Amino acid sequence: MDALASTGPAKLPQVSDGQFAELEKELALGPAEHGWEDQRWTLARVRALIAWKFGIDCSSAAVWRLLHRHGWSWQSPARRALERDEQAAGLWKKVVWPQVE
Repeated sequence: MDALASTGPAKLPQVSDGQFAELEKELALGPAEHGWEDQRWTLARVRALIAWKFGIDCSSAAVWRLLHRHGWSWQSPARRALERDEQAAGLWKKVVWPQVE
């Protein structure tokens, strides 16, 4: 029975909890602060940030597991133009779209 007892996780995380706290501070600054044009954090960008900040090279899957383990979730931005006029779009759906159908 002693041989069947767990010895812990198969592989320890590469990024420690202290390092992840630093990473969260960097993520809070936003991608633009780190040289990217838009305001989206992708796995590739977080991976590059980890490599730059801590010198740790890990896979995108490892980055996903790390973020998920610390309560981060996948988000999808709403794809709407800033110039969008909601009132005009609603009117178009009511008046023009039925005629097009």
